[in-house]
Amino acid sequence: MLQGKVLVAQGGGPTAVINESMVGAVLESRKFPSVELVYGAYHGVSGIVNEDFLDLTRETTHNLELVAKTPCSALGSTRDKPDLKYCREIFKALKAHQIGTFFYIGGNDSSDTLRILSEEAAKAEYPLKCIHIPKTIDNDLPINDHTPGFPSAARFVANAFAGVNLDNRALQGVYVGVVMGRHAGFLTAASALGRKYDDDGPHLIYVPERSFDMDSFLTEVKAVYDRLGRCVVAVSEGIHDATGEPMVVKLAKEVEKDEHGNVQLSGTSALADLLTGAIKEKTGIKRVRGDTFGYLQRSFLGCVSDVDQREAREVGEKAVQYAQWGTDNGSVTIHRTGFYSVEYKLSPLEAVAGKTKVMPDQFIGRDGANVTDDFLMYLRPLLGSGMPDVFRLRQNLVPKILQK
Repeated sequence: MLQGKVLVAQGGGPTAVINESMVGAVLESRKFPSVELVYGAYHGVSGIVNEDFLDLTRETTHNLELVAKTPCSALGSTRDKPDLKYCREIFKALKAHQIGTFFYIGGNDSSDTLRILSEEAAKAEYPLKCIHIPKTIDNDLPINDHTPGFPSAARFVANAFAGVNLDNRALQGVYVGVVMGRHAGFLTAASALGRKYDDDGPHLIYVPERSFDMDSFLTEVKAVYDRLGRCVVAVSEGIHDATGEPMVVKLAKEVEKDEHGNVQLSGTSALADLLTGAIKEKTGIKRVRGDTFGYLQRSFLGCVSDVDQREAREVGEKAVQYAQWGTDNGSVTIHRTGFYSVEYKLSPLEAVAGKTKVMPDQFIGRDGANVTDDFLMYLRPLLGSGMPDVFRLRQNLVPKILQK
């Protein structure tokens, strides 16, 4: 049962709907008389250690609802990945402020933080309830059919590639778009939902679930270009060779690393530049362009899935309900039922913590450079209502006079 003070925090990369989850947890918590105060930690776990708390009990419902519809993390976020020592500092702050329930909105690292905290609380015999609220545009959390944040990012990717395809058809050439996804290709695969006509791009889709071979890539690009006079390519930032080495490391002279020692894949144009350079050099195609979508996918205004909004709010509400009426710590997970409806469950933290889900084989084409109808059926209902449509002029050609 919820008692005393409740704390909500947001971690990892922002999404277009993460504030729905935060507001859902705050408003649902405020319904229960046993809840004394609802705090928000500013900048995730680092804010807890630094005792940077906002009193969300004093926030108006109206303003919370406005914040809910605003993309990105209203409480700020953090890339900190706490180890045991860090978690003990978090636990010290939670105890000092007499926090009885901690809701952490984030991905698999956030759930792992809660796992460690729950173990520390049990050792200290401190009554701390830890509930993980799922979030990630990568859609790579185990157990979940899909993860809040992914549908809106997928909607953006699908629409962006639909627009790129129109541009590429008007001014023909080769276009390479690099999409987020270190280990899972769900977001890159979403580019396929931008296709309408048989010759629409992306014509080739490369995800990290399959090894990437540069010679095969160049051959496939050239074959599409020779057939259509153009080629649109969607590539996951995490594509790698048969040994598992990221292509950006294999091809680049210098690579940037983040604070955890991981190769920096997002926020850099290196992979797009390397691939477009190889196409120009090896195929002889002159008009070759590349883009890195980078952070655009995460909090893009005006491209939010209404399905994503609703479910992001509900996982926040369900987290509070599990804390109120349940006895276990855990992670709220989404399960698909019927053609499209969902139900929520509380899964063990250790089933989600530190683990990564990747695209199943039935979603990836046999040639490794496309997606299947199974994936399209999986994704389509998540994108929500009001997807834009495109049309073409009919080819009512006028007979040539000078060139018979």
